Amino acid sequence: MRETAPPDDLPQVLLEWYDQHARQMPWRVGPAARRSGLCPDPYRVWMSEIMLQQTTVATVRDYFQRFVARWPTVADLAAAEDAEVMGEWAGLGYYARARNLLKCARAVVADHDGRFPADHAALLKLPGIGPYTAAAVSSIAFDLPFTVLDGNVERVMARLYDIHTPLPAAKPELMAKAQALTPQERPGDYAQAVMDLGATICSPKSPACGICPWRDPCAARLAGTQAFLPKKTPKKAKPVRHGTVYLAQREDGAWLLETRPDKGLLGGMLGWPGSDWIDTAQERPDGLPPVAGDWSVLPGEVRHTFTHFHLILTVKIAMVAQQTQPTTGDFMPRDAFRPSDLPTVMRKAFDLSQV
Repeated sequence: MRETAPPDDLPQVLLEWYDQHARQMPWRVGPAARRSGLCPDPYRVWMSEIMLQQTTVATVRDYFQRFVARWPTVADLAAAEDAEVMGEWAGLGYYARARNLLKCARAVVADHDGRFPADHAALLKLPGIGPYTAAAVSSIAFDLPFTVLDGNVERVMARLYDIHTPLPAAKPELMAKAQALTPQERPGDYAQAVMDLGATICSPKSPACGICPWRDPCAARLAGTQAFLPKKTPKKAKPVRHGTVYLAQREDGAWLLETRPDKGLLGGMLGWPGSDWIDTAQERPDGLPPVAGDWSVLPGEVRHTFTHFHLILTVKIAMVAQQTQPTTGDFMPRDAFRPSDLPTVMRKAFDLSQV
């Protein structure tokens, strides 16, 4: 690692760049508007940060706009039905975030009079808010000097200081470097500026060093190592699991669906009844069909990747009698059923049935 220290005015240089090149986001108050006195809405900042975890900005934009249009305030969200929120969340993945979204909104209303606390320690006590989100809300919404360390910032710091320790072991070192640069003035704009720098210029592949505001002091650029940083510890191969799902449609067009348990994968989401998901080293499980019927196996299969494993699902389908009584789940009328309310893996199963 090169021991090249950036100049003391590095934060100011970046803020001047941000004033000219800040990305426009539906949840962001830009630097010009902020200077004119417009303050960010902590609710919108919090909502965007929860949605952006493990998800790209391009994907989040539409979801965010739908959420805040339907539930403009944290009180509106706290009063929403669980099923409505889970349905709007469908497709964003990492569904524990949606459950914690509701828990947090209700805690803010119950314990903080419907206002997010402008206190980092108090934010950390709210459901679903960890160190990263607390720092982001503290910094961006309340302009407090807390350091936000996401993947973009990690990459910028690793290159700026030519740090070769692989992630995740490098996180404490990268955080220390980022904290040392966080200014007391305009920390919220600065936090967003570093993230924008990583997203637009100091990108994972082919960083645009020639137009970077931190080009001159960047130790990795001077060493010619920027394209190889940050280094990462190789990930273990994901295991593969398999299982079966059952799509039952009643004679009147209603579909049999169940709400999955609150805890666990896809918790609280609508889905098709089915078997457990087990390792492919074991025989594929069928489980018990949720209703009696003439079940047939659809050609093809559903393939989906979760954080910790790959999944392969066999899809069985049947048309069942009007008077059928299922052993699990409930029939949803055809006019109430929206495939978009299903999590992605379950929607893939439905799409397979429509081919």
